[in-house]
Amino acid sequence: MKNCFKYLFCIIVFVGCQKSVLLSDSTKINGYWEVDYVILPDGEKKDYKINETNDFFEIKNNVGFRKKVTPQYDGTYLINEQQESVRLIEKNDRIFMEYKTLYAKWEEEILVLSGEELVLKNDQKLEYHYKRPVIFTVK
Repeated sequence: MKNCFKYLFCIIVFVGCQKSVLLSDSTKINGYWEVDYVILPDGEKKDYKINETNDFFEIKNNVGFRKKVTPQYDGTYLINEQQESVRLIEKNDRIFMEYKTLYAKWEEEILVLSGEELVLKNDQKLEYHYKRPVIFTVK
């Protein structure tokens, strides 16, 4: 019986300590992000050693956009005019990014959001783990 209480206590502590994503955290999304790795549906991890493009998010009042940008050797980014509209929504106590373009509409669940880490999961069960990019320059 004591072991049962120990396991129950551990489960309560584990669940209680998990951070949940809140809509009020949406400003943490703003800025540049690069894919660090992807977890495939079978659990396999795919590392991204070099990213030719990064994602730039600008969200205000849970609405904004995402653009693909290309880092340059001087520390700047090459930016095109294409962007995806983004809206943050809450469903069943979970936060989703709802994307929309002229051609498609889709969602990704925000699993983790901090100033340095972003994890998104799409409907194909792919988990994209993002980190803040390191700006590089040539001297």
